[in-house]
Amino acid sequence: MLIVMLLQTLGICGQGFTNPVLPGFHADPSVCRAGDDFYLVNSTFQYFPGVPVFHSKDLVNWEQVGNCLTRPTQVDLKGTDGNSGIYAPTIRYNNGRFYMVTTVFPSRRHFYLWTDNPAGEWSEPIVIDFAIGSCDPTLFFDEDKCYFLWKEGDIKICEIDVETGKQLGEIHHLGTGLGGRYPEGPHIYKKDGYYYLLLAEGGTEHGHHVNILRSKDLFGPYQPNPANPILSHFNMKMQNSPIQGLGHADLVQAPDSSWWMICLGYRTSGYLQHVMGRETMLAPVTWEKGGWPVVNGDGTLQTDMKCQTLPLVPMTNDPVKEEFDYTRRNAPQDSYHTLGLPMGWMSLCNPDYTKYSLTERKGWLRLYPSMTDLSMTAIPADTPTHSSSPTFIARRQTELNFSATALFDLSHLTEGMQAGLTAYAASLNHYDVIAEKRKGKIFIKSNVRLGQTSHSETEIELTGNLAYLRITSDKDFYYMLASPDGINFTQLAKMEYRFLSTETIGGFTGVMLGIFAQYKDETRDGYVDIDWFEYKYPHHVIVRR
Repeated sequence: MLIVMLLQTLGICGQGFTNPVLPGFHADPSVCRAGDDFYLVNSTFQYFPGVPVFHSKDLVNWEQVGNCLTRPTQVDLKGTDGNSGIYAPTIRYNNGRFYMVTTVFPSRRHFYLWTDNPAGEWSEPIVIDFAIGSCDPTLFFDEDKCYFLWKEGDIKICEIDVETGKQLGEIHHLGTGLGGRYPEGPHIYKKDGYYYLLLAEGGTEHGHHVNILRSKDLFGPYQPNPANPILSHFNMKMQNSPIQGLGHADLVQAPDSSWWMICLGYRTSGYLQHVMGRETMLAPVTWEKGGWPVVNGDGTLQTDMKCQTLPLVPMTNDPVKEEFDYTRRNAPQDSYHTLGLPMGWMSLCNPDYTKYSLTERKGWLRLYPSMTDLSMTAIPADTPTHSSSPTFIARRQTELNFSATALFDLSHLTEGMQAGLTAYAASLNHYDVIAEKRKGKIFIKSNVRLGQTSHSETEIELTGNLAYLRITSDKDFYYMLASPDGINFTQLAKMEYRFLSTETIGGFTGVMLGIFAQYKDETRDGYVDIDWFEYKYPHHVIVRR
């Protein structure tokens, strides 16, 4: 038995892994280690709760254990969109305490939170009041001192009081990188008597890459690595890789002394376009004493990574079928929480959670409609709070080929009310399957929103009150379908993926698959119940007419 267990352990240690390690919209990753545990955070922009916290034992398998921003007192996201909100967080661990530092746009206000338990609640924001502007802040702890590092034209650093965020020393300028556009994501590491400055350059696009510099003095001057960039797919060798746009990296040392790099990248479909946003990737790093870090041997990474890993420890995955069973999770349901749903579910801006319920009908999610519909652009700052966020809850699209289906009870739709399923990229770019009530009848239709154009291709009348709504993709197209029985589906529309891609519409997020309720009139007495939501991949059979 002992020999078998030893062989199993050796096998686990020797396995490779698949990139991305966090698929779908998981941008701007930052990682830290506390003992034998790793914690990682990502940008969330206009989505709430903000800044997910992931836990891992091996850097390959991750489980979301919390969110940093769970209360409206921590962040006001009213009026934000896919170009604004929460940018580029950094997580650090020092003396038993975790810190998450980030920037909120468009105010460009830097702040950080702290906690003793990353899976629990985080503090109220500690605002950096001497540096407003730009983005990508980080904290660096060195010899009982804390330094605030950020980008504002060039890379700047100064000592702060970590308890208050107040400036303690003069601001030092560390330079502008190596000449690439948009130098960003600075991080500092101390190793073998050197301070290493890690930077992303080239913009978060195909030309994104990672450079590193070092100095014997924290405040410089910093000398570049002759082998820069240390990570890039913007070259002939990797021009046909499905993974592009590598950058915005962070380094971490494991308990076995090995080094690893976490970074963002994205998987492309045709035309080098991507719809799932920037995703979290992993690569091994060789870092000899007194030398420079070398990423995966040649500064590239692959989907199928053939390298020795840390001992793999699987984590709990999100269920394929979300049953909306609030009681089985025994989670608190307060005004601003996750409603008892898996933590990967998010809403837009600061949601009004009185419009969501998992308790009024056991085993169902009830949604009350909002007059803020999915196609409203960023809400003006003076808009009343009750209409600043649509009634919408969604999870990330994580694969190019997928099938998302939800069962709706439409018995309580009122005239003019709509409810449905959406593949949502932005307020003016989303593909929907919509149920609405008109003159006492329920109709199911498609809605393709492309900028200022909104088009419905096919509409069917529903004979009962139950409807199975489905959106699928085969990588090249999204398909919108509906069925009264869950067996026989009618295709309502088909549309190219590229009109939801970042290259077409801009922004920093990826497609979210969600359910929503909205109304155009003043009626407020309707609602919709959803029995379950199922997300499957690899892609199942696409049902066509």
